[in-house]
Amino acid sequence: MKIHSNGTHNRVLSEINITPFVDVMLVLLIIFMVTAPLLQQGLPVNLPKAQSPALKRTKTDVILTVQTNDRIFLGDDRRAIPLTNLESTLQSIYANKEEKDLFIKADTDLLYGTVVKVMSIAKKAGVDRIGMLTQPEAQ
Repeated sequence: MKIHSNGTHNRVLSEINITPFVDVMLVLLIIFMVTAPLLQQGLPVNLPKAQSPALKRTKTDVILTVQTNDRIFLGDDRRAIPLTNLESTLQSIYANKEEKDLFIKADTDLLYGTVVKVMSIAKKAGVDRIGMLTQPEAQ
């Protein structure tokens, strides 16, 4: 608050200093710009496009990612699971689950036989239902 004296008149001048507000907002904007790409879940896969209704999913769903180099990942874990260990890994996950659903994210360039092999192993491990994740087609 400043007091100016104009000759015989003293008046109070109230001004809002918005500089600290703008500084805080710019810092928050930069933080959100940096963290937004990190919020995407899953591993990078070029999903096939399909026109199908969206599946109902929950946070406890198990997602199996198969990349073009036949590397298999479970959830957001960055450690690849060898195909030979996939059945035992899935059996341990589904041993105590009531709903035995599995969602597969398979790269569009993957061979059909590889996807079928993964689905067959999942069925042998006790998975009841398998859903395939895709990208929506452009209208």
